[in-house]
Amino acid sequence: MGGESMFYRFPAMKGVQANREYFVCMIPLGVLSKIFVDEPSDTLPEFRAQRKLNEKRIPEIERYILDNRNSYVFSALTASVDGQIFFSPMGKSGDIGELEIDISATFLINDGQHRKAAILEAIESDESLKEETISVVLYRDQGLANSQQMFTDLNKHAINASKSLNTLYDSKDPMAVMTKHVVSQVPFLRKYTDKEKDNLAQYAAKLFTLNVLYDVNKRIIKSPVDIKGETEYLVFFWTLVTANMREWNDMDRGELSKKELREAYISLRGITLHAFGKLGNYLFRHPELELGKCLAGLADIDWSRSNLECWQNRAITDKGRINRNEKGIFLTYVQIKRLLQLTIEPEEAAREKQLL
Repeated sequence: MGGESMFYRFPAMKGVQANREYFVCMIPLGVLSKIFVDEPSDTLPEFRAQRKLNEKRIPEIERYILDNRNSYVFSALTASVDGQIFFSPMGKSGDIGELEIDISATFLINDGQHRKAAILEAIESDESLKEETISVVLYRDQGLANSQQMFTDLNKHAINASKSLNTLYDSKDPMAVMTKHVVSQVPFLRKYTDKEKDNLAQYAAKLFTLNVLYDVNKRIIKSPVDIKGETEYLVFFWTLVTANMREWNDMDRGELSKKELREAYISLRGITLHAFGKLGNYLFRHPELELGKCLAGLADIDWSRSNLECWQNRAITDKGRINRNEKGIFLTYVQIKRLLQLTIEPEEAAREKQLL
C-alpha cells in the first residue's frame, strides 16, 4: 500500500468476462478493514448492494479460522470498485502485473461479506493473520450502479453443497470422521446410507442420509473426547440396533418393500432415529448396563404407525401425522425405554408427565 502516492497497490491478474475487464488481486487480510467499509445496519434493502449481515454466522467462521490456523481455506471475495484503477502489466503476457487503485475509491463486497467480517474478528485474536492474503476479484463499477445486479447474478445459480456431502468430505470435525467410520463398519448402514442427499424420495433405494446419522450420533456422543473408544461404542450400538430392528431386516431380505417400511412403520422416521440418539446417550452414560441385552428388546417392539396406543402424542400427533419436534423426540425416547424395560429416571418421568 503506497501512502505517499495515494494508491493501493496489489499484485494482480487481468481477465475479460462479458466484454468487461476484471482483476484478481492478492490482498493482505489486514488491509480488508481499510478498503471495505460496512454499510450501516439500518440501511433499507433497496439502497443496499448486499443482504444484511447475519451476525450469528460470524463466530462460527471465525472459530473455523482460529481452530484451523494452518489449514483453513477460503474462496475469493468478489467486489466492485468505484474509482480510478490503473493496471501495469509485467512481462510478456500483459495479463500479469500490478493494480493501482486510488485510495479514495469506494469498494463494495458483492460476495463474501461474512468471510470478510469473520476474518476481521479472527485478526483481533491473532494479529499474525494480517500478513496473510486472500484473493479478491475486482470489477470496475462507476457509481456502483451494477452492484445489486452483481449480487443477484452471483447468488441466483449458487447451490449449497448438501449437509451429507459436507460431512462426507469433512476430515476435521471429529463427529463427521466418527460417523463415516460407523457407516463403513456397520453393514446395514453401509448398504442403505446415502452420502450425498439430505432428503430421500419415497421410492429411494437408500434408507438413511449421512447428515441424519451425523446429527443422531451427536446426540449419543455430545462432546467427543476419546475418539477411538467412542467410535467403537457407536459401531457396537448401531450394529446391535440394525440387527434387532425386525422390519429393517425383513426389508433387507425382500419380505417387505421400502415403500411399505416407510409408510406403515415409524422406525425409519427422523423422530425415531433421534430418539435412538437419546437412547444411545443414556446407555453410553451407563456402562454398567449390558448393551446387547438392553437392545435385544428392540425386536419385540411394534413399530407400526397404527400402534396409536403406544406412539400417539409421542412419535405421532393427535392428528395422525409424524411428529418432528424435540417434545416428540423426548416422549418417543421415554416410551422406547419403557418398552425395553430400562429405568426411567425421576426427572424423565416428571418431564413426561408435564408434556403429556
